[in-house]
Amino acid sequence: MGQDREQGLTLRLATPADAAVIADLVRRAFSAQSAQTNPPSSALKETPATITHELSLGGGAVVLDAAALVGAVLWKEEEGSLYVGRLAVDPSQRRRGIARILMAECEREARRRGLTRMHLGVRLELEDNRRLFLSCGFHDAEFLSHAGFSEPTWVRMERRLQ
Repeated sequence: MGQDREQGLTLRLATPADAAVIADLVRRAFSAQSAQTNPPSSALKETPATITHELSLGGGAVVLDAAALVGAVLWKEEEGSLYVGRLAVDPSQRRRGIARILMAECEREARRRGLTRMHLGVRLELEDNRRLFLSCGFHDAEFLSHAGFSEPTWVRMERRLQ
């Protein structure tokens, strides 16, 4: 994790015991984003039960700062690729490179499973997210509609691993 490790950040695999904290983190992260664009989001309805269910389908990782959970990612294997279904960073921690740490962990997990592709969905309204994923080697692949909108608001992005 380079410089981030010096700042007291640690990374570990997520466990079912993390579900309640991850659910709260996802809600806060999406709420902070929604304040700018105000779209409906299923992420605002996350509960410990839904997070535990997603963890059981694949897994995930968390980033902690002095024992406080400040970032989380959930993944599952889908159609021969690692699908990143949730990526959340505490709004007060967004500039610390935590999202990049989590994306790097997703790549390690994909390689560990012998997969050659990663997929994720990114909201078009959030250009900072989109720039992050493009800089991590993802490319626009398919436009997807979001409930409540007439125009596509998500892009399913793909990254092929070497």
